[in-house]
Amino acid sequence: MLARWLLLAVCVAPAAHAQIYAGRDANGSVVLSNFRSAVADELMIAAPVEAQVVPPVPETVTDDRFVALIRKVALDTSLSPHLLRAVIAVESGFDARAVSHKGALGLMQLMPQTAQRFGVRDPFDPVQNVTAGATYLKALLDRFHGDLHLALAAYNAGEAAVIRAGYRIPPFAETRAYVPRVLARLPRATVY
Repeated sequence: MLARWLLLAVCVAPAAHAQIYAGRDANGSVVLSNFRSAVADELMIAAPVEAQVVPPVPETVTDDRFVALIRKVALDTSLSPHLLRAVIAVESGFDARAVSHKGALGLMQLMPQTAQRFGVRDPFDPVQNVTAGATYLKALLDRFHGDLHLALAAYNAGEAAVIRAGYRIPPFAETRAYVPRVLARLPRATVY
C-alpha cells in the first residue's frame, strides 16, 4: 500500500528539482540519496539542468605558481589535478601561509598531527604541504573504497568521525557544507 502512495506522489508531484540516486546496501536494503555514493550509484531521477541546485562557486582563485606542483603531485599520487585544485581552493584559497582557527596549516590546511604523520617538516612549504595533503587524500579514498564524498568528509572532519557516523558524512555543519563546496569546483567528468 505504501508503495502505491509513493508511486502516486511521484507521479502527481511537480517536476523533481533534485537528482535521485538508488542502490542497495550490504543487507540488500534499498538506499535513496540526493548524491551519488558507493551505495547509491544508479541515477534514478535526473533533474533538468536548469533545476539542479549547485552551491555557488566563488570566483576561482588562480595562482600560476602552483599549477606545475599540482600536476606533478596529482600524477605522483594518481589523483586528479582538478580534485587537488578544488581542495586547495576551498581549504586555503591558494594561500600557502594560511592558518585556520583550528590550527590547520598551509595550502591543503594540514593539521599538525597529519603533517607529522606524513613527514612534513615545514607545513608552509607548498611542495611538502601539497604532497602530504594529496597522499592523505589518496589514503582516504582507498580507505573508503573510492567514495569521494566520504574521503572529503574524512579530510575535513577526520577518519574517525566518518566511521562513528556509520560511514556517512558526519552531522557537522562545516563538513556538510565542505563536501559540496569541493564537489562544485570539479568538472563533471573528473576521474579521481
